[in-house]
Amino acid sequence: MRAGTVVDSRSEIREHPDPEPAKGELLVRVRAAGLNKADTMQVQGFYPAPPGSPPDIPGLELAG
Repeated sequence: MRAGTVVDSRSEIREHPDPEPAKGELLVRVRAAGLNKADTMQVQGFYPAPPGSPPDIPGLELAG
């Protein structure tokens, strides 16, 4: 999958392995994405990733 990735306090698009959902989780296909203020703060190092989330891929919410 391609994902916005935190690299040296900036965001780049990089390839990552497809995620594997755990029991009780869903895998959602994303067609478009954006960043909110918390995501940009995470990129800058001012906001930690949620527990269990990849620290280099911002994205705290989803709609659709």
